[in-house]
Amino acid sequence: MANRLAQTTSPYLLQHADNPVDWWPWSPEAFEEARKRDVPVLLSVGYASCHWCHVMAHESFEDETVAAYLNAHFVPVKVDREERPDVDAVYMEAVQAATGHGGWPMTVFLTADAEPFYFGTYFPPEARHGSPSFQQVLEGVVAAWTDRREEVAEVAGRIVADLAGRSLVHGGDGVPGEQETAQALLGLTREYDEQHGGFGGAPKFPPSMAVEFLLRHYARTGSEGALQMAADTCSAMARGGIYDQLGGGFARYSVDREWVVPHFEKMLYDNALLCRVYAHLWRTTGSDEARRIALETADFMVRELRTAEGGFASALDADSEDAGGRHVEGAFYVWTPAQLREVLGEDDAAFAAAYFGVTEAGTFEEGASVLRLTGDAGPVAAARVADVRARLLAARAERPRPGRDDKVVAAWNGLAIAALAETGAYFDRPDLVERATEAADLLVRVHLGEVARLTRTSKDGRAGDNAGVLEDYGDVAEGFLALAAVTGEGAWLEFAGFLLDIVLEQFTGEGGQLYDTAHDAEQLIRRPQDPTDSATPSGWTAAAGALLSYAAYTGSEAHRTAAEGALGVVKALGPRVPRFVGWGLAVAEALLDGPREVAVAGPVGGELHRTALLGRAPGAVVAAGEGPGAGAEFPLLVDRPPVGGEPTAYVCRHFVCDAPTTDAADLAVKLGGR
Repeated sequence: MANRLAQTTSPYLLQHADNPVDWWPWSPEAFEEARKRDVPVLLSVGYASCHWCHVMAHESFEDETVAAYLNAHFVPVKVDREERPDVDAVYMEAVQAATGHGGWPMTVFLTADAEPFYFGTYFPPEARHGSPSFQQVLEGVVAAWTDRREEVAEVAGRIVADLAGRSLVHGGDGVPGEQETAQALLGLTREYDEQHGGFGGAPKFPPSMAVEFLLRHYARTGSEGALQMAADTCSAMARGGIYDQLGGGFARYSVDREWVVPHFEKMLYDNALLCRVYAHLWRTTGSDEARRIALETADFMVRELRTAEGGFASALDADSEDAGGRHVEGAFYVWTPAQLREVLGEDDAAFAAAYFGVTEAGTFEEGASVLRLTGDAGPVAAARVADVRARLLAARAERPRPGRDDKVVAAWNGLAIAALAETGAYFDRPDLVERATEAADLLVRVHLGEVARLTRTSKDGRAGDNAGVLEDYGDVAEGFLALAAVTGEGAWLEFAGFLLDIVLEQFTGEGGQLYDTAHDAEQLIRRPQDPTDSATPSGWTAAAGALLSYAAYTGSEAHRTAAEGALGVVKALGPRVPRFVGWGLAVAEALLDGPREVAVAGPVGGELHRTALLGRAPGAVVAAGEGPGAGAEFPLLVDRPPVGGEPTAYVCRHFVCDAPTTDAADLAVKLGGR
């Protein structure tokens, strides 16, 4: 019998709809039920492509005995962290404070007032490695609830008080300047892995936002060290197992320092951010490898993640069926020498094994290898590589595919829109700009809909029930602004302004600090507020970037003041933890550079417009259009006529304008960044 999750739109919740556990979605009714029955709430948080979430579900939530005990003694509540990042953030903060680490699945026990008192992540079915079994945990919580209720209440009260005391009163004192960005660069240099690229040790995550900062810092200051770290990191990832050498696109992270073995799930947000990073790296250096990776990653997103409605799905699972019918991680992607021989024959298999680093011992599990570019094959013919790659890709297409999480998350689609719009514009791929426009149309039609507030998710063209959070507003505005720059359609600037006005009204506190949820959102035990970037830009830094760009487009003092207020936190955090505020530092570079305002009185897609888009000046905004109506689309084009009937570019920053130019080479120099 299906439980209450059968009525939801979340693919993750629907995976649990047939569990014998009597799950509730997060709702006031669930907590009312706990109060009525005088039992604790078991909160289980995960997401659809999370490997250990599947493992715990199979071991425990599909077990009739465990389910019966759970149903008798708890109100079980299931949350998709991608649908409710606010719920996830609040309780993850508590888990990390209590245990020193966090992750998913997240398992938290709450009172009927939603106050947490016991925490964990994955619990095994039998006790092992010093970890109790899930059944032992449940029995221990029930015993404490029954016999030591005062202690439970005291612990819960203390945790809530501790969380409440963590609010960031303001964003810091003033905006980040030369000193803070220089210190941040020094901090990144200390953590840089010179041998393998990237920052820190294993597991190693793609540092897309830190690389954006490094590229902008190089453009503004000429720091060769910044460019070297960015370029070498991108090259190491492109050649590693974290990148799908056959189908394009990046896996979530590498389990080792060398980028050899990935955690195989592929997330929309990683690929959107990295597609844009490689496009920007190409813009900076002209690297053929960067161009190839940007385009292959864009094509991967369109081919593998695009939904029927024109949006982009959240993720592909890490797991799929292997040849023996077992559901295992990486099965779709890895190869043995024997499998290469079967597809390619002896000669080409030997070549492919050398080229892609496939060994008899294997680099992954059970003698299989993750494909990567080792350089061991020596000089190679491009045609032979292309032929081998095409044959392997065709053979791989016959394997059982990883599952796809089809929900459309507003924020991540905003990131994809920005990446596809710019990549399409740089490499003369109008089809990619069209895909970006279609995704933007879906966000306006379904996620904004009738309510004129952003909805976090949709599935199959139907809006979900959860309100957008700050990152949705910031990233969608960012995507719309990139689309406006590329297409010359001022409607996208208007939509971005509409979203950013809501940020000013609903997400901004006194002193410039930002909150992840709106003033009128559901009240949790603490109002979430995290300015640090993790796998994606934080809502805080995403909003700061979009506010700054919008101010440059429109001259709005209110939006620039809000951006500067939000950047105070980057002044405080940038020098100390640069890896975790990379996008904030990238926005700081834009602020330090102006950002420059470029108005092209000329055709969209013409030489001057394209030159403007390819300018490296950090965070420069571009408006293009011609004719008497252009100024109505973009304020930057008002009173900016063509000179002598020729398309003309106007470049301003810090309230000072250069002489207008009709020469693309001259414009390129003006937008070089230095």
